[in-house]
Amino acid sequence: MPLIGTAGHVDHGKSTLIEKITGRDPDRWAVEKQRGLTIDLGFAWATLPDGTEVSFVDVPGHERYLKNMLAGIEAIDVALLTVAADEGWMPQSEEHLAVLDLLEVGRAVVALTKVDLVDEELLELAAGEVAEQLVGSRLHGAPVVPVSAVTGYGVGDLLSTLSALLPEPPQDTSRPRLWVDRSFPVAGAGTVVTGSLLDGSISVGDQVELLPSGRKARVRGIQSHERPHERIGPGRRVALNLAGVDHDRIARGQMVGLPGQWALTQRFTVEIRTARYVDEIHRSGAYQLHIGSSASRVALTGLADGVAMLQVEIPLPLKVGDRFVLRDTGRKLVVAGGRVLDPTPARRTREAMARSRRLDPSGKVDEIAGALLAIRSIDSVHRLSAHSGGGRPAAGQVIGDTVISLQRWNGLEEAATRLVREDHGLHPLRPGLPLATLAERLDIDPSIAGAVIDRAAGLERVGPDVALAGHQVELGDDQVERWQQAVSRLARSLAVPDERDLGIDPELIHLKVRNGELVRIAPGLVYLPDQITELTTYLEDLGDSFTVAEFRDASGLSRKYAVPFLEWSDRVGLTVRRGDTRSLR
Repeated sequence: MPLIGTAGHVDHGKSTLIEKITGRDPDRWAVEKQRGLTIDLGFAWATLPDGTEVSFVDVPGHERYLKNMLAGIEAIDVALLTVAADEGWMPQSEEHLAVLDLLEVGRAVVALTKVDLVDEELLELAAGEVAEQLVGSRLHGAPVVPVSAVTGYGVGDLLSTLSALLPEPPQDTSRPRLWVDRSFPVAGAGTVVTGSLLDGSISVGDQVELLPSGRKARVRGIQSHERPHERIGPGRRVALNLAGVDHDRIARGQMVGLPGQWALTQRFTVEIRTARYVDEIHRSGAYQLHIGSSASRVALTGLADGVAMLQVEIPLPLKVGDRFVLRDTGRKLVVAGGRVLDPTPARRTREAMARSRRLDPSGKVDEIAGALLAIRSIDSVHRLSAHSGGGRPAAGQVIGDTVISLQRWNGLEEAATRLVREDHGLHPLRPGLPLATLAERLDIDPSIAGAVIDRAAGLERVGPDVALAGHQVELGDDQVERWQQAVSRLARSLAVPDERDLGIDPELIHLKVRNGELVRIAPGLVYLPDQITELTTYLEDLGDSFTVAEFRDASGLSRKYAVPFLEWSDRVGLTVRRGDTRSLR
């Protein structure tokens, strides 16, 4: 169901025209009716002559309520810009046109209202002025239809013109998104929120998530144009009756979606262009960002060649291509707008902005996901899907929920091979580089490093280590001789020398410990396996319970050796200590 949104200067007949078309007064508040001034968003609907049912979103025209106008204009399919024939083009006409232009609303019609108050000559001048003002904007060439909401003149032509501009119904992406513009309680029903449903469908009974709060709710009922629905598709004005959340916990600017489909961000890159009446914008300005129905204070932390880096205070659920408007709060003026590029860019601002230029916000979702992966090189499947609007890269290595670009993957294999080769050179007696160390040097998770090794033709795992395929630790003749001498010295007595006094490379000792030819009891203290067996025999001969002194006397060792051996036996589960005594397990 297409959404038609009004725009135009205050008191140029927007609400009156909508009431004439629909039979419904879009002004909801008593103060609006008293003052004859639209303050907040208004909603109505009608059936056009071709049988198409459409929704109307009526927005305030007064500059004081521009924030409310921006909350309702982003989701529209067709713009209905009103210009009063008796007053002509006015300041808010220009600013509202700028908003439509920055949001790239290309389908529009201008209603030249109040023609009953002017003669033919003034009407012709007013129409010419409007056409001239549209030049250079996306509304250039839009039809201008003279109407009078009082006499009904031209209303039929206006409706026919709107019918011809309606777009094809949007495709259901299975990723519903509703920016909340109203939240209120209904007696006997509970909380109701309204908004324009984008990009997906919602059914009664669905579990939904409110963002950025993360609160969950259940859809108890759905209405559109005062009619109930069990399921409703995209492109419609919708009222959702939500169970499980109070209405005062939901405010305009929050978004309703399905749990797990969206990711929040506070820093993102955008393509940006200024309003046509603004020469340039400055990073030091005070700005407000308008996306969907949300309005957030925002800092402009980077700006160059049509790309900017924005930082908001409250996280937003964004995807590539989301349209926004930037308002200067000091001047109270819309100054720029554009589309989101990368919702979570690289840390370095200049690098992030340069990479973001490679993104095409108008591409298909899978193409966008692939482009995001190309500039990020590694990301989660979930986040790529959230940021692309449901896309998945066509190419890449998938490890669990992680996707790695082929370029990064190949680079990881090459880097891993180089690091392992370098480690073999530095530590020839080690079986390989520990996997955890390799992952740290590659700056990736160990699980991903493990997958790289498992799929790399030139690498293999050796226990907890990584080695070049076929790598063997080989001792030189001098190392073999020194090892044999060390074995002889160790075997002479259970009171073994400190390992640093054995006269062999510490790396060789580590090798022998790893392959079981030595057992390290404590720092500096190693035994041969046969010596461990002999010491264990002394333990077995001591019976069910013994002290350190009893073991020391039985083995003939001093406390220097007896205590470290017993502490080792406790650690490996050979003995159990209870106070001053031990027993075999």
